[in-house]
Amino acid sequence: MAHVTDDKNFRLPLTIRPRRYAATVTLDMEAKSFTGQQTIELELEKPSNEIILHALALQFGEVTFRGGNGKSLKPLEIQPVQISETVVLRFGEQLPAGAASLDVAWTGRFTEGLRGLYAAGKVASTQFEAADARRLFPCFDEPAFKARWALTVRVPPGLTTLANGALLKDEEDGQLRKLTFAETEVLSSYLVALVCGPLVGTPEEKVQGIPVRTWALPEKAHLTRFGQDAAVATLPRLQEYFGLPYAFGKVDQVGIPDFEAGAMENAGLITYREIALLLDPTTAPLSVQKRVAEVVTHELAHQWFGNWVTMVWWDDLWLNEAFATWMAYKIVDSWKPDWRVWLDFDAGKAAALHLDALRSTHPVRGEVRNANEAGESFDLITYEKGGAVLRMIEGFLGEGPFREGMRQYMRTHARSNAVADDLWRALANASSQPVLELANAWIGQGGYPLVSVSLEGRTVTLSQQRFYSEPGVKSGERWPVPMVLRFADGGGVREQRVLLRDAQTKVTLEGSGEVKWLCANAGSTGFYRVQYDAPALEKMSTNITALAPAERISLLADQWALVRSGQAPVAAFLDLAGRFGNEEDDAVLDELVSRLAYVESRLVEGAEQKRFQQWVEKLLGAGLKKLGWNAAPGESDHVKLRRAALVRAVGGVARSAEALGEARPRVVRMLDGDKGVLEPNLLDVAVAMVARSGDRALYEKLLEKMPGEPDPATQRRYLMALTSFEDPALADAAQKLFFTDKVKMQDVASFVTGLMGNRTGRDAWWAEMRKRWPDVLARTGRAPMLLRRVVESMGALRERKQLDEVRQLLTASPVEESKQAMEQTLEKLAQDVALRERAMPEVSAWLKRQP
Repeated sequence: MAHVTDDKNFRLPLTIRPRRYAATVTLDMEAKSFTGQQTIELELEKPSNEIILHALALQFGEVTFRGGNGKSLKPLEIQPVQISETVVLRFGEQLPAGAASLDVAWTGRFTEGLRGLYAAGKVASTQFEAADARRLFPCFDEPAFKARWALTVRVPPGLTTLANGALLKDEEDGQLRKLTFAETEVLSSYLVALVCGPLVGTPEEKVQGIPVRTWALPEKAHLTRFGQDAAVATLPRLQEYFGLPYAFGKVDQVGIPDFEAGAMENAGLITYREIALLLDPTTAPLSVQKRVAEVVTHELAHQWFGNWVTMVWWDDLWLNEAFATWMAYKIVDSWKPDWRVWLDFDAGKAAALHLDALRSTHPVRGEVRNANEAGESFDLITYEKGGAVLRMIEGFLGEGPFREGMRQYMRTHARSNAVADDLWRALANASSQPVLELANAWIGQGGYPLVSVSLEGRTVTLSQQRFYSEPGVKSGERWPVPMVLRFADGGGVREQRVLLRDAQTKVTLEGSGEVKWLCANAGSTGFYRVQYDAPALEKMSTNITALAPAERISLLADQWALVRSGQAPVAAFLDLAGRFGNEEDDAVLDELVSRLAYVESRLVEGAEQKRFQQWVEKLLGAGLKKLGWNAAPGESDHVKLRRAALVRAVGGVARSAEALGEARPRVVRMLDGDKGVLEPNLLDVAVAMVARSGDRALYEKLLEKMPGEPDPATQRRYLMALTSFEDPALADAAQKLFFTDKVKMQDVASFVTGLMGNRTGRDAWWAEMRKRWPDVLARTGRAPMLLRRVVESMGALRERKQLDEVRQLLTASPVEESKQAMEQTLEKLAQDVALRERAMPEVSAWLKRQP
């Protein structure tokens, strides 16, 4: 007979709720197995003859229900249901309403893969989001079922064991240690965590009474300081922003040697991929330092937004992630203003704009019917577009009202669950602005507008239509677009706010006299693209240095997007790019070099490729010569980053023989232990470009050094360099390496992406990938984020024939966990192939016109 649980979209009934779990888990680290027993304190709203729990791959032992009346009952039947990952406990009589408890004993095995409780080298770690607590505990594994957790863990002696709560007792228990941890605040099951292994921690530091420690394997203990400092610096700033003390007793941060995501915000016990936590500040590029600071702050922001106030269901996951994304940049910017991290935020936003211009995009807030679909939501739209929309709303409301609305929301929903509209209502109360209309328009529909701008005298005509990157696609959606116009006239530079609701509107600019230039997305805080008419574009291009760096980046990015969508010729973009030869801002150079790299790798071939490379070297080579390869004493970070961008342009894109000649001996000396020979920000680009033309001796050296390298950024640099060798025999060796355990599970997606980017090896690797598709997918342990990135790596292919092959492969052997990524990758690749066919003759003609 069919039961409600025979449906993968099954949701737990709200009539039985957990209040407290008291669980003891015994880990067998050798056998990679565990046993558990727990008492769950329950509240039954009404009598029932069954209790439904989530459990996956667990063997149940004794189960006893104890009613408030003192009566004990054993279930008549314990029925696991695979499709909904549940277990139905059926009793022979009605269980009474009211308070009760359920005793459960079970056994299970570590998960093969990077979720549930799994082995990451010598460390056992949990990863429960979205819905994998059920792989270790029988539990009510949905975010709305918050409860307190009292954990006791029995483990072999000599290991460090950490949980959400502080360690209260450490006792001998036969051959094992029995560790009792402090009971937690109410938590959703996905935020419970356990880590056990030979870990060492920094000395404890107290921040406003909260103990903070950062943990790693002993050989990496020297890399924990920076992540610890980041947590100590940002925790008080977060407490101040929210106007609420930190709720979870202590902060432990742990570098896990094999980890699917970047990090996980478990309450009081944050787990990280090692590269997102551990670094050596003397040799770490600034990009690595910023990334660690941003991830640490993102996870700490979640302790309030996500852990203290939690979404009701996964359709509001975006709220957790978008908020933490935006908040992290805000807090890091207040800690390290010189880093200009909002420009890095814009780089993430740019990737989301790219994805959101596809027909196969999705709204920030979409329907999620089950936990697997929640796994697909961890993408650029959820994090980066969501964060950009919050920033746009904050820019419109003002920082003060926005923060006050946040504080109201936190106070109202403390310890409980909330939905997006609860936040919008709090922001509307605090600001008296139409936040519901504004937010839901941006969150509830996919895509964004292209705002067209024409300027006559002091009258600006603004019109909007949805932007698609596919040429010729039109649709009628509209948005309330909160715009900030920045312009210069005789009276100086001024700003004017406009809420563009209609398809078209005219705005008279305040002030008087001639308008010298107009930027229709001031500070680039809006999530939209701008198309200027020819006179307005000319005014901007001739006053390019008057624009802020973020605005120059937007100008380049928007012009490139118009090329992709067939609304501007590629020649016009290249003419614009040619005006940036003297650009001194590192972030603007990064944008420029990324666009030129796309043209060089996809839109030119043979002799044309050589000519384009020479044009890039001519445009940016003088800047590199002037700066040189060695950092001057006391040189600013921005000069170092500008040098790195120029090396990437001249050595990476233009493939200059002179730059390679400069890089090769430095890389060889660096590999022999001379740490000072390459400025840290040059390490990634120099190693990659030298590897491209490297010989077998260099390949073997990198392969030998890579596994034992304690610094995760260095290890990753060597790993990715192995995918870059263009000698066909070495490209083949790297492809074979993919199927060995030399490439950790966490790194398989990056490694595939590297192999796909290899010019001489790409076709052979693509043939191998198609032939061994099940083996390729198996290397990910079916981890959703890794599967997504493996699918996305196919976007590096270039020919129409390859597009057809991708379509055939994904039709014949679809990746069910990555439906969204499959659609998006096929659509994007189809556009890239069409752009290549359309633009190659245009680029060729443009190159012939160059002096």
